Amino acid sequence: MKKLMILKNSQELWKIILINIILLFVFLELGSLGWYFFRYKQFFYTREKVTENHQGEELENQKENENENENINTNTNPMGINLAGIRLEDSIIERLHPYFGYVQKPGPDFREGFKYNAAGFISPYDYPYKKKNNNQYIIGVFGGSVASNYSIYEIQNQILEKKLKQIPEFKDKEFIILSFATGGYKQPQQLILLNYFLSIGQEFDMIVNIDGFNEVTIAKANNENAVDIMMPSTNHVVPLTNIANNSLSTKSIQAMLKINDSKDKLKDALETLEKCQVAYCYALTSIYVQNLATTYRKNVKIFDKERKKAAQQAAGETEASIVYFYAQNPELEESELYDKMAENWQKTSIMMQQIAANNNILYFHVLQPNQYYPTNKVYSEAEKKIAFDSDSPFREATELGYPILLSKIDNLKQNGVNFFNGVKILDDAQEIVYIDSCCHYTQTGENILSEFIANSIFTKLKEEGRSQ
Repeated sequence: MKKLMILKNSQELWKIILINIILLFVFLELGSLGWYFFRYKQFFYTREKVTENHQGEELENQKENENENENINTNTNPMGINLAGIRLEDSIIERLHPYFGYVQKPGPDFREGFKYNAAGFISPYDYPYKKKNNNQYIIGVFGGSVASNYSIYEIQNQILEKKLKQIPEFKDKEFIILSFATGGYKQPQQLILLNYFLSIGQEFDMIVNIDGFNEVTIAKANNENAVDIMMPSTNHVVPLTNIANNSLSTKSIQAMLKINDSKDKLKDALETLEKCQVAYCYALTSIYVQNLATTYRKNVKIFDKERKKAAQQAAGETEASIVYFYAQNPELEESELYDKMAENWQKTSIMMQQIAANNNILYFHVLQPNQYYPTNKVYSEAEKKIAFDSDSPFREATELGYPILLSKIDNLKQNGVNFFNGVKILDDAQEIVYIDSCCHYTQTGENILSEFIANSIFTKLKEEGRSQ
């Protein structure tokens, strides 16, 4: 009888445990369903892939502090988790280049339809690209990461192409967009790239050069590191030369190992996230992914801080390095720095215009918008958290450098440069247009930039009588 009572009590206990487990699952699932609906404005079980329509809510809860040297190319993964600036593949994707300073490591598809081609640029094509027929019209895009992102967006959406097809001479053209832009590029890299690729037979019918931000911010960074401001970005080249010279500090190596560990865990977590069939799995894994992303970015900042220390120590000590930099010694004063930068920027653009004209190529120069150059744009509190960083290394350079660039516009135009000032094009946008505290745009921002470039080029060609 006693054994029977123990058995009954044991069965009752297991029933209670089972009921509690079921209730725990139900409450977890209900809570997770509410969390998912609040975040993405759709039900988990009838959900669609999170797209631009839902990225605003995601972005409102993120503060991105990624630098230009992160070479940001994507905003979110297919599940809508914000992974801007996180490289899930190679940590070091740049390679030193004897002419351009550095390029991206050639490799497999960067995303559907794109790859890092043999020349080191993101494109569906290898370079030099040869026209398959006389009806093809080649547009080369030059600049930094903003220009690189523009070329990808243009290939995917054909905004410029659709606008140009309204002009009779372009109506039946097959447009080929070729990107010669990479994160951190600035003049005279665009000029050097143009000359090099023309010399090896690359044809162009039109060139779009999108720049300005890198010119001002990298001039400041180079100057602080005692490197001539016309040299390639020390933020990009010095880490590569440090690796080549075996001069990484212990802290840098430790941070790099932690970055790789977070990256491996992120890959596994994202695979799990994609396979989640119930809401609580998605919610818990999503939180785990965000924590991993935070850890990743924290260690990237540590690595970035350490490599900057190494850059300052190595500045001017060219005999200790296998790569030679022209020294900027003594460091330029603020007024001289931005005046010299802007003069060089103006000169190289005029030279690109002259080279283009001599080769029967249309040349258009666009000054990109940036949040640190004050305009009439009103930012929501949510976007302020995303777009601004009180410790940003870009703020001062943009505030001081952009007005000097703008003072050169009239002279550029007088020298035949088709120049479009884009600093205010995002002012009227109600949606969030920045994905980070550097310079990069959401799809809304990308669309505004693309529309501005297309309309500006169309208007210019119309003024020349081509729309008749």
